[in-house]
Amino acid sequence: MKFTKDHEWVSLDGDIATVGISKHAADALGDVVFVETPEAGKTVSVGDSFAVVESVKAASDVYAPVAGEVVEGNAALASAPETVNADPEGEGWFAKIRISDASQLDALMDQAAYDQYLTTQ
Repeated sequence: MKFTKDHEWVSLDGDIATVGISKHAADALGDVVFVETPEAGKTVSVGDSFAVVESVKAASDVYAPVAGEVVEGNAALASAPETVNADPEGEGWFAKIRISDASQLDALMDQAAYDQYLTTQ
């Protein structure tokens, strides 16, 4: 699993990247009440806003940590947005993206680097 400075995570399986928000981000948001995930077929570039998460505290964009084509949005979050709080780095994923270039992951932080980054926030 790799992380961005915007608190997204990405996990790669073959050429499919599963993307969500980190536990840190989910905890900071508080109770998630709404999630909008991208439609399959949408093309995203690194840094594009591709999903929205709303909590009782705030609404936030979710940014693509990798470029490629969305192959699936997590439709289950529409009826169960609380999954993002319960399992942000598992069942609370936002989208699966067929990445265009796996080397994009080299620019992201591993768990140790992300944990270190959080100490500076």
